[in-house]
Amino acid sequence: MIDALEIFRALADSSRLRIVRLLRTMELSVGELAQVLGQSQPRVSRHVKILCDAGLAERRKEGSWVFVALGPADAVAPVAAALDGWDAASPDRQAAADVARLAAVRADRAASAAAWFEANAGQWDAIRSLHIAEEQVEEAMLAALGDAPVGRLIDIGTGTGRMIELFAPRAETALGIDRSSEMLRLARAKLGEQGLANVELRQADLYALPMGDGEADVAIIHHVLHFAQQPGAAIAEAARVLAPGGRLLIADFAPHDREELRAQDAHTRLGFSDAQIERWFAAAGLTLAQVETLAGGELTVKLWLGVRHGAALKEVKAA
Repeated sequence: MIDALEIFRALADSSRLRIVRLLRTMELSVGELAQVLGQSQPRVSRHVKILCDAGLAERRKEGSWVFVALGPADAVAPVAAALDGWDAASPDRQAAADVARLAAVRADRAASAAAWFEANAGQWDAIRSLHIAEEQVEEAMLAALGDAPVGRLIDIGTGTGRMIELFAPRAETALGIDRSSEMLRLARAKLGEQGLANVELRQADLYALPMGDGEADVAIIHHVLHFAQQPGAAIAEAARVLAPGGRLLIADFAPHDREELRAQDAHTRLGFSDAQIERWFAAAGLTLAQVETLAGGELTVKLWLGVRHGAALKEVKAA
């Protein structure tokens, strides 16, 4: 049950109100909140606990990090509506300053990931293979999409172009996008040798895909989501470009505790649960149609297939 008194008590502190405003922008770690608010992590953790107890926020532990997101909509929506109404009448200068500091935090994270990509572009395929046998993942991805026509394909975070290499022969057109110009240079070199006339590679961001609404039939996000600062936003943007009945296939890791991957390999997220993916799919207007578990490597790989129109969840486990 929603306890209005607890909600008002939780919001009767400027720091907690600032946290709620920030969480409306994106899910953040406690450390990132502390950086934006200019407070210690223990203090921010206490504020977060109060917000969670009131149902306004939710915590999720991931390795040594704790991520914080907004709570259920039935508790948060009335608060959000009130904040929007008050902001329309008199904009909150503190909130605007917090958003600016948050942009700096996000820029730092993006720069760190971009620097790693540039430094490791030549070894990217080899690094992927250390986690799990790519042949196994690729076979499962081919099976997940089945014999149905691929149509217009977009590979989001194409890297060195392996997914394009794999699926372009079955597609009408194939667009690979990546933020890294070095990655795209390597992809062009690889794909150019194969003479694929239906392929285009473009430098672009996964949050702003260079396609109009409904222009793709299949979207692939292969071992990219764990680098995303906002996985839900990346999924929503992929869903936006899908036509009715279009399919989104994600390959990524199940939750794990390999903390060293944050520092060594610039992983922002240590895997994803089925519940997380299903929630992001639902918010993006997709139905989670199939889940496949690929165990046997150092990390467990999961495949999630989302479609625009319903199908029952199918759980598949492969050793």
